[in-house]
Amino acid sequence: MDANIESTKTSTLATHLTELRDRLIRVLAALLISTLCLMPFSQDIYSLVAGPLLQYLPEGGSMIATEVTSTFMAPLKLVLFAALTLSMPVFLFQLWGFIAPGLYRNEQSFGIPLLISSVLLFYLGIAFAFYVVFPLVFSFFSGATPEGVSYTPDISLYLNTVIKLFLAFGLTFEIPIATVLLISSGITSRKALIEKRPLIIISCFVIGMFLTPPDIISQALLALPMIILFELGLFFSLFVKENKND
Repeated sequence: MDANIESTKTSTLATHLTELRDRLIRVLAALLISTLCLMPFSQDIYSLVAGPLLQYLPEGGSMIATEVTSTFMAPLKLVLFAALTLSMPVFLFQLWGFIAPGLYRNEQSFGIPLLISSVLLFYLGIAFAFYVVFPLVFSFFSGATPEGVSYTPDISLYLNTVIKLFLAFGLTFEIPIATVLLISSGITSRKALIEKRPLIIISCFVIGMFLTPPDIISQALLALPMIILFELGLFFSLFVKENKND
């Protein structure tokens, strides 16, 4: 009897591992296909992302490459990030397909809107960074250049900063989803989060300080949306059944 139970557990584990492998292969395939499709447009993608900085450089100014491989590796890194962003829906769909069978029917119906919302919010965070944050931050940096100093940013360092900000804002915009999930799963309660609101607001500014360049503008531009998104998460949690753990 025990041997049969052990055999069933082993078989179930093997099935889950096989399914996980297959889903990881699909994610990697989507990432590879996206990368190959975007590679011919690497220079166009670079020009698009570099635009918010180039428009604020002094007349005749340009970025520089201080490393031998920078002119190749920097656009390539940007293409890989763009491919990862493009294939994000595939990753989330495969993740959902793996965990959904273990959920109750009501949880499954609740999860689909969350899945779609998480994808849209991630893209919205990236768009907010590109269209709102970048112009403000880079105009500030350009305008703060001391007299007699040539402002010529390094291409690799610039793209590292851009990717970091994209990820920071993309993940930050997932706060409403995280808040709803924490409350609905019973890990915390809406009342507890409201009571800890002052601490959470302070934490938003601390996180903004670590995830953005060392200027008050970009820190505030990350912290303030985090606070607003947290409040949105509290609001939407009103429409979710709270799982109270004893």
